[in-house]
Amino acid sequence: MNRRDSLKALGLAAAGGALLLDGCGPQTKAGKETAKLADKLPGVQDWEHARNGKLAGEKFFTDHELTAIGVLADIIIPADGVSGSATDAGVPAFIEFMVKDIPAYQTPMRGGLKWLDVQCQRRYGKAFADCGESQQLELVNEIAYPAKAKPEMGQGVAFFNLMRNLTASGFFTSEMGVKDIGYVGNRPGVWDGVPQDVLEAHGFKDAWG
Repeated sequence: MNRRDSLKALGLAAAGGALLLDGCGPQTKAGKETAKLADKLPGVQDWEHARNGKLAGEKFFTDHELTAIGVLADIIIPADGVSGSATDAGVPAFIEFMVKDIPAYQTPMRGGLKWLDVQCQRRYGKAFADCGESQQLELVNEIAYPAKAKPEMGQGVAFFNLMRNLTASGFFTSEMGVKDIGYVGNRPGVWDGVPQDVLEAHGFKDAWG
């Protein structure tokens, strides 16, 4: 998969959507790993802060499920020469928060993880997270490209699309992901004067000597 370059564009769109859905979700390293919710973020109302703290204290995924999520996230965004992997950026914790923040994600995510395990048990005799890397990639490659996927892989395709969107959202809203795309925030412009070609076009060729 041509992961990181294509995911930069996907991540910016997905991340924007994720932030707009709630506006009070955690800022990653997955909300500073959701551990610093005691420090109220600027612009967050009291009730939003209290809700975030409550959600951060709850647990939805099992340890087994979180392990599988980490494996998938690192397949989608592996470490490279620019930055670390999705798990290095805290994406599993971000996804854990998001499924509690948006309960509609819970059934598709848990069902998709179960689907992966069932497929791997049938093929390799073990759960997805316990399979070798080549086995994991073999299955992922069958669901990562919707246009090429077989009809019977439809549930896996739908799950992987959601997983990919959440991974991109988590990574590219993290400190690591923001640095990865080179975003530096708003900066003052630099005025170097009127361009020479514009000066010449208006008869000011020798205006500055």
